[in-house]
Amino acid sequence: MIRRLVSRHKEAQPPSEVPRNLRPWQIRERCFNVRRRGLDPVEIRAFLHRVADELTVAQTALVAVQEENVRIKNALRAWQSAQSASNRYR
Repeated sequence: MIRRLVSRHKEAQPPSEVPRNLRPWQIRERCFNVRRRGLDPVEIRAFLHRVADELTVAQTALVAVQEENVRIKNALRAWQSAQSASNRYR
């Protein structure tokens, strides 16, 4: 039975279809095979939209943090250069 579940999981998502970095639109547009006793498609779609929205927020926050990181590094370099220059002429 476990083998069947594993093989079904592998069939549902072949490695070539699974992107490395998921984008929100990829989650929203993901389609699944319909089974005789499958899950409610409306519920799945609602969940995928929720996950996509949360991914959008996380990716936006990541970009903001990366930009802030660059700004802080540049400010630190400028400060270190100014300190180095002022210490040279003492």
